[in-house]
Amino acid sequence: MPKTIHIPSRELYNESTNRFINVKETTLVLEHSLLSISKWEAKWKKPFLTEGSMDTTEKILDYIRCMTITPQNPDPNVYLCITQDDLKEIMDYINDPMTATWFGEDKDPNKKKKRQKEVLTSEVIYWEMIALQIPTEFQKWHLNRLTTLIRVCNAKNNPEKMNKKDILAQNAALNKARRAKLHSKG
Repeated sequence: MPKTIHIPSRELYNESTNRFINVKETTLVLEHSLLSISKWEAKWKKPFLTEGSMDTTEKILDYIRCMTITPQNPDPNVYLCITQDDLKEIMDYINDPMTATWFGEDKDPNKKKKRQKEVLTSEVIYWEMIALQIPTEFQKWHLNRLTTLIRVCNAKNNPEKMNKKDILAQNAALNKARRAKLHSKG
């Protein structure tokens, strides 16, 4: 689900050219998706999903450019008119889970950190989509929703194995049922 941000018209001053720039009123339509991330990673040559990847205003504004799916290309100066309130709204949208699905370890922050051992890039996510036969049109889904779908597919394809105690208990119950059925003591 895309996010819209309304940018009112504004006049900016360019110090290097000593000129005023008029920026027209614009509505940006943004999509936080795998496609957006792959565009950003192609430019910056670093993983988007690592801590500290958005360490400059330039990188943040560039990611917002990559997220833009507004039908007509907006004036590049419109991104300079994004306010702190707009940024907060955009970050809330990026961090929204966009799903009702949750996993047991989501409540334990230590488990989440242990789970991610490799550097996660857009190509790794595309590989997971291909391996799980998830159609490529899902690359336009909100990223959090897509990664939840990938986790669900992995969980359904690889159910958790029983621990030794549970296996022994299950075998004991099966043996007890067989002995009762066959009226046997051994």
